[in-house]
Amino acid sequence: MSTASNRRAVAVVLLIPLVVTLALWAFFWPAARIAPRDLPVGVAGAAPAAGQLQQQFEQREGAFEVHRFADEAAAREAIEDRVVYGAVVAGPEGPHMLTATAASPVVAQLLREAVTAAAPEGTQVRVTDVVAAPSGDPRGSALGASVLPLAQAGMGAGAAITLLGLRGVRAALTLAASAALVGLAAAAVAHSWLGVITGAWWTEAGVLTLTVLAIGAGVAGLGALLGPRGLGVTGLLMILLGNSFSGVTSAPQLLPEPVGAIGQWLPPGAGGSLLRSVAFFDGSAAGGPALTLALWSALGLAAVLVAGRRRTSGASGGPAEAAPVAREKALAGPAGDQAPESP
Repeated sequence: MSTASNRRAVAVVLLIPLVVTLALWAFFWPAARIAPRDLPVGVAGAAPAAGQLQQQFEQREGAFEVHRFADEAAAREAIEDRVVYGAVVAGPEGPHMLTATAASPVVAQLLREAVTAAAPEGTQVRVTDVVAAPSGDPRGSALGASVLPLAQAGMGAGAAITLLGLRGVRAALTLAASAALVGLAAAAVAHSWLGVITGAWWTEAGVLTLTVLAIGAGVAGLGALLGPRGLGVTGLLMILLGNSFSGVTSAPQLLPEPVGAIGQWLPPGAGGSLLRSVAFFDGSAAGGPALTLALWSALGLAAVLVAGRRRTSGASGGPAEAAPVAREKALAGPAGDQAPESP
């Protein structure tokens, strides 16, 4: 066996365990360190009862970001606008817990447990689910599971364009058409068939399309700039980190810092947050995730178009530059037909 073959075998033996270790870290570490970190919650009601509730949240330093509201109506509005995940209303009959399982069933359960544990012994804590998760997905499992297939669809489209050598307008149109079909199919399955998202059908289809387009454009854009090596970089970003750091199955504020923030800068996390906003909250807090997806789409498509122009100009310039040389050789004739020099 040649030395080159031995080196390739050693590289494979070392690379596979390294990739598996990285994947295990990316998925297991955030899940094992789930805890509230500046989690937005609300406190409403009259003092001093509301002040006591606020102090109980603030005792866990760095865990909660407390917002004060005048009454229950204001707290409900803040939950519906995705300003807070939940709120506690201080009243004469004891604390009233307002949650939103549509925002995160994990956070809703965490807040219920925290308020119940802090309430005086024997106190009954009333719980109202202001924005409930759909009956087709009460635990949010299906919504969380949707991130990986969308990432794989975008990765597949971008990789195919890179490996097939498509560039320019043709590549951009292929990405857009592929993303649109995936978005329509995903909306049909998730909304019409399974009922796990319950917003406006066409808006949800548009969000799913934009998510796949952002991922696919990112993959194809880096592929156009770096070649096939770009597929490895985008696979790391979109599939490994993007999926595990998305926070869709829990909440970005429950992941270790800065994992939660990084996940929202990548298309899978931004797409999951945007889909949750349009599916359950009438588009509240959709601006940031939509901007993230739009930037990834625009930058990726721009890279694809620029690479297409470079290849076109290079292909057109090559024969033009070679033509004078060919004409000179033709006029000179074959070397053997040249007349001998005079002595």
